[in-house]
Amino acid sequence: MVNTAQGLRSGATPLAVRMRPTSLDEVAGQRHLLSPGSPLVALAGDRTGESGSVSVILWGPPGTGKTTLAQAIARSSGRKFVELSAVSAGVRDVRQVMEEARASRDLYGVSTVLFLDEIHRFTKAQQDALLPGVENGWVILVAATTENPSFSVISPLLSRSLLLTLELLSDDDLGVLVDRAVADPRGLAGRVDLEPEARAAIVRLASGDARRALTALEAAAVAAAGVLADAGREADVGDEEHDGEVEGDGPDAAARPRAVITAELVARAVDRALLRYDRNGDEHYDVISAFIKSVRGSDVDAALHYLARMIEAGEDARFIARRIIVLASEDIGLADPTALGVAVAAADAVQFIGMPEGRIPLAQAVVHLATAPKSNAAYLGIDKAIADVRAGKAGRVPKHLRDAHYPGAKRLGHGKGYLYPHDDPIGVVGQEYLPDSLRGAVYYEPTEHGNEREVSSRLAKLRRIVRGGSKGR
Repeated sequence: MVNTAQGLRSGATPLAVRMRPTSLDEVAGQRHLLSPGSPLVALAGDRTGESGSVSVILWGPPGTGKTTLAQAIARSSGRKFVELSAVSAGVRDVRQVMEEARASRDLYGVSTVLFLDEIHRFTKAQQDALLPGVENGWVILVAATTENPSFSVISPLLSRSLLLTLELLSDDDLGVLVDRAVADPRGLAGRVDLEPEARAAIVRLASGDARRALTALEAAAVAAAGVLADAGREADVGDEEHDGEVEGDGPDAAARPRAVITAELVARAVDRALLRYDRNGDEHYDVISAFIKSVRGSDVDAALHYLARMIEAGEDARFIARRIIVLASEDIGLADPTALGVAVAAADAVQFIGMPEGRIPLAQAVVHLATAPKSNAAYLGIDKAIADVRAGKAGRVPKHLRDAHYPGAKRLGHGKGYLYPHDDPIGVVGQEYLPDSLRGAVYYEPTEHGNEREVSSRLAKLRRIVRGGSKGR
């Protein structure tokens, strides 16, 4: 007879599936979507299935709980629940669900919850087939997608649904999930010991993905069981050589060692080296500091190395993208005006396609920035200007620059004497723009690097015309 009890080696059903929450109370993370009165809570709390509710589209990275939320709603709600996958379902399947849902509503007054996974894989025609059911209330659509719905879901469907964004799980949330899986009878049932370093490694490698965390835990648990079994066989051989005692006959059988998951086993199970990297600790700041300084120092290879370390350690790709954007303005600026556009485009690409593919536009931006000419002139310029403002060096706006559009402004002399640059043949006129107390102030001093060499030459001419040869202070 086959033993179907779920335990350490219950491989028929993955651990991540066995540990799916049975109610919204068990869901880890996503607290911003599960507050009292929220659409998901209201949908799950409707025991009769008769009250109205709104369709929702769940958008978030893999492993953040989209399917989990839908199935928890199915178990909690009194509504009929139907699940389709955009990978295998077609227009015919959707229409059949709509007809059955309409019959359930008309005959029994119960609406249907339709969970549609990976809705971004549906064609426009397939999504169009959902509209009558959603609009007329035959079904309450709960759709899940890892891609931006603004690009992957048709506008009529978006306008009839609430878009709810799921966030990557925090390290604390992942820790709760891992601990629960170790102890819960549905999971490993307390048959293994998880060392703190191994727990931290699993959380770090998961990078906010619950499914990845539980998959790594299960693989490490199987590896730990194998190590324990090997040790037991060696001990049995030794015992037989000494006195022939059979394992399990002695009084100490109940005290046999348990399988232990170590950090080394985790690394071996997931086939990935464990980097010393704490997203909230010193290593986080050390690596990002080295990354920034490598880009600033134009060492493209070092920059890619530190980028790889952050990616492999599970650093938030949005954090990396934000630092790249800052670098583009702080350390490159107008020496290469395209750098900022490349950095922003990389950030948008990461948001759009997610990881791991997001590593590619990130790497492109890093290579561009590291090999670009460098200038911090714009960065220094704004800091100088802010320092003057904070020191009280502001002064009144010159009268000829003040707003002259409201009644009585001209009587006060506002706008009088203002020279309109577009009326000049060369588009530049001699005119004072700074307050009197700051006349001649110079904040931006371009370098001779890259594009700023041309900016420097042009700026000198502009200042001569605008300021009439006045020297900077």
